[in-house]
Amino acid sequence: MNPATTEFLRQRFTDYYKKNVLVAPSSLEQREWGFVMFNPGSSVLNMRRHIGFSGKEELFQFIKNLVPRHSYYSTAYYEKPDAGTMAEKGWCGADLIFDLDADHIVRGPYDQMLVRVKEETEKLMLMLIEEFGMNPKTIELVFSGGRGYHVHIKDIAFRGWGSAERRELIDYVCGIGIDPALMLSGRNPVSPGWQIRYRETLVEYIRWVSSLNEAEAIAHLTGIEGIGKDSATSFLKNQTEIIAEAEHHPTSILLKNRVLHSVLSEQEGEFKKRLLTRAALADEPVTTDIKRLIRMPTSLHGGSGMRVQRLELRDLPDFEPLVDAVVFSMRDVKINAVCPVTMPMMGSNYELGKGITTVPEAVAVFLCCRGMAEIS
Repeated sequence: MNPATTEFLRQRFTDYYKKNVLVAPSSLEQREWGFVMFNPGSSVLNMRRHIGFSGKEELFQFIKNLVPRHSYYSTAYYEKPDAGTMAEKGWCGADLIFDLDADHIVRGPYDQMLVRVKEETEKLMLMLIEEFGMNPKTIELVFSGGRGYHVHIKDIAFRGWGSAERRELIDYVCGIGIDPALMLSGRNPVSPGWQIRYRETLVEYIRWVSSLNEAEAIAHLTGIEGIGKDSATSFLKNQTEIIAEAEHHPTSILLKNRVLHSVLSEQEGEFKKRLLTRAALADEPVTTDIKRLIRMPTSLHGGSGMRVQRLELRDLPDFEPLVDAVVFSMRDVKINAVCPVTMPMMGSNYELGKGITTVPEAVAVFLCCRGMAEIS
């Protein structure tokens, strides 16, 4: 990023912080704070952390005066949040956090990644409310300003949980460590959960195999370790009975079927791929980290120029980040695009070639923040 681009972005961020109301997190006096500043001519992002504030006015004045590129606070509560080492801070607990980042889920055009990560967020919300019985009033949902969402669980019951307890929760959400025998034993459950998801996926998988022509089906099955041609042929011959049993009596006896045992034991493959579409693909390290820094809602994301935005749970289905989290104007700005790019924003689609062109300020900020353009 050249100095002119850095100054352009810093001025735009300055205008935003002068004109907009910032909102501080609860118990901000117990939070550690970290900031990444604009650094002209440098591609290295250095964080200034171990900072504490006595109140929101001090915090807001700091941000408006120094205009950081990125603003973070700790999910943890500390006795001395500004102490220079983690050992000196005095950990007092931490909010339970889920981070859903499209970059860890799917690759593709930016707008399509945002659609995909919203789907994962919606699945997570259903799990937390319907399967764990969490009170929606204790859940704070935040668009990260970049490629995903943060889910903050404010219920004090989780505050003292260590990494091990949080690991069990995120494993459940992500569908990690599922025991096939447990999933297929017992009666058909009536409450939502992994037993229902697992059994539905099994039936879906068997029907998919049955939809293939015989040669394709045998090739698929024999490609799985432990399945020979004779076993695959027998499985296909009896597929109607197997589907009926899987739908109506999915007991652990199914695991005695050599083909199904191999299918369900496969660490990767078609069945596992289908099963994971029913998980909520949250970022595991974020949830297990009890000393994490998270983006401050109402601040700007330095990698996109969009607002880190709180959402009501009911607003998630209709939330459009490339409209609702865009804060800059539509006035013309001349940029030098470093490569061809297609960028949807504010309801329009901008197809830019490499080189100098004129775009709305909001698009210019986004592309400059992402290193895809410089100010001409």
